[in-house]
Amino acid sequence: MSRKIHLIYLRLPNRILERDDEVVADLGDIVVAKSRFEGMLAPLRVNGVEVIKNGYAMIYFAFVGRNYDVLKVYDEKGNFKGLYIDVLAYTKREGNTLEMLDLFLDLFVFPGGGAFLLDEDELEMALNYGVIDRETFDFAYRVAREILEKIKRKEFPPDIVWEYDLQGTPSESRVMLT
Repeated sequence: MSRKIHLIYLRLPNRILERDDEVVADLGDIVVAKSRFEGMLAPLRVNGVEVIKNGYAMIYFAFVGRNYDVLKVYDEKGNFKGLYIDVLAYTKREGNTLEMLDLFLDLFVFPGGGAFLLDEDELEMALNYGVIDRETFDFAYRVAREILEKIKRKEFPPDIVWEYDLQGTPSESRVMLT
């Protein structure tokens, strides 16, 4: 019987995603879990390429106490599409519950290493409509810039990301960023 982790994913002002995902590895401050993309209104395209759509699989890495998570994205045939990184205000854990607060900005990294910052317009709107303050706005950009710099220096993602694939075994996708 597989273990589950209860994910509570918050997005201001009032969006809440809750689901129970299959745990691949529970390392205390790092939880590795599997899920599928569902409920998307439209596929995500980055630089003209469709990278995520409903039905695609993910293995995600939640880093308690960090300001990001990392999702390894796979299409319906199991082909590795790239990394999707959420910029977060926090990741907390209490027992079998993870809680994350999304800060609008995301990054996508293609298998060849090309990295793209996403959803800057959403962050700007959140500031303009008073959903977040200037300090939170600046914090989100600071986290995103730090991740982009680490990607350029080949210091991101954390090594644990390459240790698991959809089957919970050592990953074939380490070719990325090497």
